[in-house]
Amino acid sequence: MVHSSSRREFVWTLAGATAAVACHDSAAPPRAPSSAAGTVPTRQLGKTGVQVSMIGLGGSHIGKKLSEQESLQLIRRAIDNGVTFLDNCWDYNGGQSELRMGKALRDGYRERVFLMTKIDGRTRDAAAGQLQQSLSRLQTDRLDLVQVHEVIRPDDPQRCFAPGGTMEALIDAKQRGQVRFIGFTGHKDPQIHLAMLAEADRHGFEFDTVQMPLNVMDAHYNSFEANVLPVLLQKRIGVLGMKSMGSGDILDSKVVQPAECLRYALSLPTSVVISGIDSERVLDENLQTARNFAPLSSEERSALLARTEAASREGKHELFKTSHKYDGTIQNPKWLEQAAM
Repeated sequence: MVHSSSRREFVWTLAGATAAVACHDSAAPPRAPSSAAGTVPTRQLGKTGVQVSMIGLGGSHIGKKLSEQESLQLIRRAIDNGVTFLDNCWDYNGGQSELRMGKALRDGYRERVFLMTKIDGRTRDAAAGQLQQSLSRLQTDRLDLVQVHEVIRPDDPQRCFAPGGTMEALIDAKQRGQVRFIGFTGHKDPQIHLAMLAEADRHGFEFDTVQMPLNVMDAHYNSFEANVLPVLLQKRIGVLGMKSMGSGDILDSKVVQPAECLRYALSLPTSVVISGIDSERVLDENLQTARNFAPLSSEERSALLARTEAASREGKHELFKTSHKYDGTIQNPKWLEQAAM
């Protein structure tokens, strides 16, 4: 589905203005070596008043091919180099991602970051139980942000806001001081995101953040950028970009490079772009892109979108939209109901 150029141009014009004022880079030297302690430009997280690093460390990859010690070293190295936004999820790698991050955040590192995790539960009891397990694994008594994970089914908005649903647990946790901010995430269909926002409006609730795919191919097909991003900006909700490289599937198209993908997402009015970082090389590349960041010009954007248009057809490189490859709660429906692993 291709959307109107007028809406795209509105978002892109606003993106340029936002990028110009959102990055605070006075302390970050150009091409600073990432092996030394440094900084990353920051942006404001919606209307929360909090500043976060413009790139974030994804939680999924740190529990996969790396050893535990390698994961801990990578997390701390990212923080030492100015990455303050840490992403995670209750279900990542059977809980190993949260356990490893919790260990890495000892010795004063917890106080240096904005810590986010996600929960799958669609009932109050399941969500509350998962949240308590996440707090324990992450070795903290308060999470900066908790998001409802994988809002990917048409009935998810109603289930989350129903009596005895997810939102009751998260609102209660916020009132008890265990959670600062609440958001949701999904990767399947922008219309489901819009339905979640509409359901929140009906219940008089305002989300602090929304996480969604933003990349060079999303712009062409069933686009979150065209359909959801303008609504988030209007509501001043923090925009968390993800899948800038489609978990590698976009790179498989051979028409775009990693740095171009990340720069495209950062050129949108995102608060943070979360990236899967599974090696020091990838961390170094992302740090360099962030520290040297300049928003894409209109000409650069047009050329990049022209180059990726054919490859983006029918979402063949956005498998998170067009298949169940990345749908953890489809493959494991018990996660929606169980309170602990």
